[in-house]
Amino acid sequence: MIHSKTPVTLAEVQDIVGKLDEHQELKAYLKKFNKLKKDKSEKLKEELVALKNIKVKDEHLAKISDFLPTTAEDLKKIFVDVGLTEEETNAILEITKKY
Repeated sequence: MIHSKTPVTLAEVQDIVGKLDEHQELKAYLKKFNKLKKDKSEKLKEELVALKNIKVKDEHLAKISDFLPTTAEDLKKIFVDVGLTEEETNAILEITKKY
């Protein structure tokens, strides 16, 4: 039975799986697609949380960290359930551009 769900980034998964001797296919996938190390991913999430935008949920934070969108169009693909204003979009993109 599942009691709760918590979205995690690829960096967090890579950190967990990296400690295991198994799951070589998953490790190869993570090596190919993960863009940030765990500490940078956490720092990015902290900066996004500091925006105090109630539209940005945990699942959005994980996807932003995983994909590092650089355009408003890319960001809209993550926020399919919520509409962001131009100001909100620009604030998020300014942060992601640093990574």
